[in-house]
Amino acid sequence: MREEAVKKECGEAADAQTQTAGAESQTAAEENRAEKPEDTAGSAEGKSTADVQEKPEDRQEDGAAAPETDGGGSEEPDAKEKTSGEKKGFFKKKKDPKDEKIEELTDRVKRQMAEFDNFRKRTEKEKSAMYEMGAKDIIEKILPIVDNFERGLASVPEDARDTPFAQGMEKVYKQFQKTLEDAGVKAIEAVGKEFDPNFHNAVMHVEDESLGENIVAEELQKGYMYRDSVVRHSMVKVAN
Repeated sequence: MREEAVKKECGEAADAQTQTAGAESQTAAEENRAEKPEDTAGSAEGKSTADVQEKPEDRQEDGAAAPETDGGGSEEPDAKEKTSGEKKGFFKKKKDPKDEKIEELTDRVKRQMAEFDNFRKRTEKEKSAMYEMGAKDIIEKILPIVDNFERGLASVPEDARDTPFAQGMEKVYKQFQKTLEDAGVKAIEAVGKEFDPNFHNAVMHVEDESLGENIVAEELQKGYMYRDSVVRHSMVKVAN
């Protein structure tokens, strides 16, 4: 009986402890529930304050991240730089073999055309020089005939100049001179001109006070020019 009483007392004590623990846990739960709004408000205030505090940092992080995003994905500036580089010649595209062949053939044609043009000009110049040399050679052979005409006309007496023969010879001589002038042959002026070794050939020297220094006093044989070159120098007598 005594043991049963002891067990009963122990059970009652355990039940009392259990009820006390339950009440305490219920009280703690109610206290936690009462404190939750304040904690929530505090946490919200803390969160908003943290957000406000974190905004400058976030902005700095965003600002720092922006260049990385632009630098990492900025394909357009690179393309622009590449395009400008290609325009400047830094980046040369590989040419098509057909275009290279066309450029090579075009350059070859231009060179051949330039060479042909130079050959044509050189040929014309040589042809003109050869024609001038041939004309001068023919004129040199004709000039003695002109000299003989002049000597023959000079030997005709004054009373015979009106004869048909003398007048006919005069007309032939004038026609001869006209033909030579049309061909570009003209006589060199000598008498009364200053001596010029480029046009005159001095064979005699005389003293004449009426004439100046190095003045041609007399022409012994006429000189002739063909265009701008001398065919035959004038044979002259120089005074003083």
